Amino acid sequence: MLRSLLILCACLLSLPALALSESGQQNLKLLQTRWAEINYQVPEAEREKDFAKLAAQADSMVRNDPAAELMIWRGIILSTYAGAKGGLGALDLVKQAKASLEEAIKLDPQALDGSAYTSLGALYYQVPGWPVGFGDDEQAEVLLKKALAMNPQGIDPNYFYGDYLFQEKRYSEARVVLERALAAPDRPGREVADEGRRAEVKALLAKVQAELD
Repeated sequence: MLRSLLILCACLLSLPALALSESGQQNLKLLQTRWAEINYQVPEAEREKDFAKLAAQADSMVRNDPAAELMIWRGIILSTYAGAKGGLGALDLVKQAKASLEEAIKLDPQALDGSAYTSLGALYYQVPGWPVGFGDDEQAEVLLKKALAMNPQGIDPNYFYGDYLFQEKRYSEARVVLERALAAPDRPGREVADEGRRAEVKALLAKVQAELD
């Protein structure tokens, strides 16, 4: 029901974004690396407990250094943790993730090439709508298009928009977007994440093509 993604930050909209400190950069790298390991290399049965530990780490990091980039990754981790947990018990986690992503956008909407918009958009189409959750397909598309405007060649915004279009049965559009995701440039230091995401893109492209054939 709930799938990955996801994000939060530090600085008022009217002020310039603060540069991430050296320790903040190290913490960001730690969160990104560990998230990819859990999401793509840890057996599915073990992911929930591992994501719970990583979420606690992210909480601690954000309390000590409420930078936009760390807030974004807190949201991503919480949303992916919710996906691993599943069921109604995951709704509180996705609400926390949503709050983190919204705060990130207030503080620095361009942090990490607009990743907050990508993860928040993904939540909006993956989470059930009212009265169970806050899901809203129209809002999801608005947010995902904002993410693509900031990072048009990025693998993540193209993958999630492609997945959204697939869910909406807009298969021809989905194929174009997913092919762009597959052609996205490598991200230095994100090899595990890129390999895992490309595998997801290929799997989704196969589903799209099956619908078009």
